[in-house]
Amino acid sequence: MASAAVNQALRHWQRHFKLGLLSTGVGLLALCRAVGAATSSDVIINEFSQGSSGAKEWVEILVVTDNLNLQNHKLIDGNGSLSITLAGSGFASLRAGTLIVVYNGGDVDGTIVSDLSYNPTGGDYRLEVSSLNNSGSFAVTRTAGWSGTTGAFANGSSTDVPQLVDAQGTTFYSFPRTPTPNSAKFSAYSGGNTGDATLATNWTADAASSSATPGAPNPAGSNTSWITSLRSGTATRIHDIQGAAHLSPKNNQAVSNIPGIVTALRSNGFYLQDPTSDSDPATSEGIFVYTGSTPTVSVGSSLQVSGTVSEYVSGGSTSGNLSTTEIITPTITTLSTGNALPAATVIGSGGRIPPNLIIEDDATATGNVNTSGVFDPASDGIDFYESLEGMRVQINNAVVVGPTNSSGEIAVLGDNGSNASGRTLRGGIAIGATDFNPERLILSPSLVSNPPKLNVADRFNASIVGIVDYSSGNFKILNTAALPSVTVGGLTQESTALVGSTKQLTVAAFNLENFNTAAGSRIQTLASYIAKNLKAPDILSIEEIQDNSGPTDDGVVDASQTLAALTSAITSAGGPAYQYRQIDPINDQDGGQPGGNIRQVLLFNPARISFIDRPGGGSTVATTAATGSGGPQLTYSPGRIDPTNTAFSTSRKPLAGEFLFNGQHLFVIANHLNSKGGDTALFGAAQPPVLNSQPQRVSQATVINSFVSSILALDSQASIVVLGDLNDFEFSQPLLTLKGTTLTNLIEKVAANDRYTYIYEGNSQAIDHILVSPYLSTKAEIDIVHVDSEFVNQASDHEAVVARFTFP
Repeated sequence: MASAAVNQALRHWQRHFKLGLLSTGVGLLALCRAVGAATSSDVIINEFSQGSSGAKEWVEILVVTDNLNLQNHKLIDGNGSLSITLAGSGFASLRAGTLIVVYNGGDVDGTIVSDLSYNPTGGDYRLEVSSLNNSGSFAVTRTAGWSGTTGAFANGSSTDVPQLVDAQGTTFYSFPRTPTPNSAKFSAYSGGNTGDATLATNWTADAASSSATPGAPNPAGSNTSWITSLRSGTATRIHDIQGAAHLSPKNNQAVSNIPGIVTALRSNGFYLQDPTSDSDPATSEGIFVYTGSTPTVSVGSSLQVSGTVSEYVSGGSTSGNLSTTEIITPTITTLSTGNALPAATVIGSGGRIPPNLIIEDDATATGNVNTSGVFDPASDGIDFYESLEGMRVQINNAVVVGPTNSSGEIAVLGDNGSNASGRTLRGGIAIGATDFNPERLILSPSLVSNPPKLNVADRFNASIVGIVDYSSGNFKILNTAALPSVTVGGLTQESTALVGSTKQLTVAAFNLENFNTAAGSRIQTLASYIAKNLKAPDILSIEEIQDNSGPTDDGVVDASQTLAALTSAITSAGGPAYQYRQIDPINDQDGGQPGGNIRQVLLFNPARISFIDRPGGGSTVATTAATGSGGPQLTYSPGRIDPTNTAFSTSRKPLAGEFLFNGQHLFVIANHLNSKGGDTALFGAAQPPVLNSQPQRVSQATVINSFVSSILALDSQASIVVLGDLNDFEFSQPLLTLKGTTLTNLIEKVAANDRYTYIYEGNSQAIDHILVSPYLSTKAEIDIVHVDSEFVNQASDHEAVVARFTFP
């Protein structure tokens, strides 16, 4: 037998590659009995009244078998003057102990009160349905009788009595006694089992109809205790399986006859939702049934499913992902087809409004929401979406906050973002130190392919309905129909107003995302950005510049051809003839795309600024601060800062260089700190998320800050710029460490609603920064130029940051 780990891996392969292979023993489908064929052991008549006068007749039906399907069953009389079909989908799954009172809607008895609320989980097992009710979940179809003051039953007749007929037209139960002639009486079953209900001696004699108890157990005999026992022994429902928790209270347990309506199909299973809610928002009414191959059921089918409850973890047990509750190795009984789907729960105004601040704030020291903390969907985003797992939901007036990504996923906010916090000026949503935006929703094309390619601020013109699922560290909405049309937000690319002059120097940082000679049209686009949108900065730190062979891992580290392609394109776009300084890394030692040998490069416009070369720097040679004839200087320029320090293992080494602008001596340190890869997901099992990558960035920041301090120790008025892709936020520990007590992070001068250089899963965030020494902080202006991250067609996934310094 395969191990659990192997089975889990196989599941991951089947689900995400959608090959639909059938594992041994998985996906068994069975029809246990003819659909819609109830018997007298499943359901009986429990009470019958001819009303207080006129034609005020009614019949009470008792459901004995749990999760019983009575849809399309009929109540008739013995001479063809009455025929009422239980037509609505609500009749397809009824709990044991349910009492259905069907009454003459044309002449209503005073003991009857229409009641269609039906919530057996909340203790309401009563239905009182008019013969004239032709809409809703408990609609009936009347083809004869009970439309006015003419009765259906003949007093004194042993045959003209209430009868039950199954969906195949077979009469399986008849009222067993003869009513008193010409009376306005009722009779009630006093027994405690189905067998005795066919014997007239177990029914009370005719009594005044005013004493009847429609919709309630009969006080005579053992009827009340029997119905009570039926209700206490009711079968498990989906909300019982899901529970108010991340892990099912029935995990690894067998469950039987779980009722529900099929709401969506996947290649290896289907989603099932109970149309009868328990009215507890903490317990989901939906679940995934894993068949292992293409399911044979159809959307709208009413089923009963037996199988084993399982918690499936996408990516495997070491992925850090939350689990999804499923039923595996299913046996499936189809009760009916073509049913209306359960109503979609609105996420947002008019429905359930998601938390907009907290993802999870009460996990205990174990740090795992599966085993600790309070399950609190009202305030914790991770619990909110768990409480909707597998259910149909609806998003109204969705606005895009993250462009369509390479997987076809689109991040949105409902209600045009009216319930969201941290909106950006251009239509997105920005993170904060204590707010990572749990109100974001990720639309996934897992069920319906070919999603539209959208930009931030685009808006959907109609509601989106889908299923709540979880994968790759996120809850997602799997839309069940093609996404609606869109009103374009009209977002345009920005250009900076910060331009250099005789006394003003511009410095920028821009991650060009794995730039190489095979970048195609990206080369011209990025060159145009630099020349036009960034207004040709005097100094530009560019990151992720690959070697001449790009991602081919062939031992090449030289990047001269790559840089020639870029600088030539910039000139062609109307920019200056940039020169550059850089140091080749050791092959495959600096991380990034394998084979690419990414590095930082300092571009500069020689017509406006001079680079001070101090030869001797190399891949493993450290530059340091030294005292020169005119003040502090680097031992090597360009030079790498402490390149053999373990803080920079498998990561980019800081590149330092010296410049001269109108007599102003400038130190520039270009950086690309360790990535956030390895951190657990915002919606992962570990809460709060474990920042596994952060300690290395803190160590790197410590080294760089120490280097800056060594220059300032020689000249407290030194002009120092530390910039680049720092892979963390302005409020993070690495940035606070880098800033220390001496540097100013100019990003913090940007308004919070414009402070972002990157969008990840719909979260706008600043991870590219420019920090400066005290002398420069009072001379600086800062601008983030939004040209890429908000758009589906990107030349890079980062925005550029531009600073301008005004010198005396």
